Amino acid sequence: MFYYIEGPVAALDKNLAVIDAGGVAFAVNTTVNTLSRLRAGDRARLYTYLNVGENAMDLYGFYDLSEKRCFELLLGVSGVGPKAALSVLSVCTPESLAMAVVTENEKMLTAAPGVGKRGAQRIILELRDKIAKEMPSVGSGAGAAAPIPSPASGVPGKKLNDITGALTVLGYAPQEITAALHGLDIESMSVEEAIRAVLKGSVK
Repeated sequence: MFYYIEGPVAALDKNLAVIDAGGVAFAVNTTVNTLSRLRAGDRARLYTYLNVGENAMDLYGFYDLSEKRCFELLLGVSGVGPKAALSVLSVCTPESLAMAVVTENEKMLTAAPGVGKRGAQRIILELRDKIAKEMPSVGSGAGAAAPIPSPASGVPGKKLNDITGALTVLGYAPQEITAALHGLDIESMSVEEAIRAVLKGSVK
């Protein structure tokens, strides 16, 4: 229904930004990461997600599309609701969430209030299933397909697979990953630096 909301930031509170859009103040639920990039009185644009429940309609907003994409991915995990998704994205940036999934880092996810070990395991399992379906090369063991060809020589296969898997979690298709990595010196970058560079250069 809403793609984004834009206007002066009327107020900021815990997990909440109030945006004055055309004289109407919208209460937008958001993450700590997004709140850290907002200032009261400044103009801001938040990409939105409208959650319609039985007794309420709640609006969620994010500073960039990658964070919104991660929010929607988390909502697709069984047992993860909007509050838990916001909690995860308040301790994880999009790139660190993707890396937590690819490297099966439960501790990073359980750092989010309200997310226990089982919840973290479920997030990792279900999002890794998404990677396996869309990018079989990220899987491990016999039968795994060859990884996407590296745009730079000398890049270890595991590093390339980690980057590819993380970008797949963030919604990139194989062709988009190849194009996004072209021209990047990923041999000299860490995995998170490469992911961050792709996100900065992308409009997704």
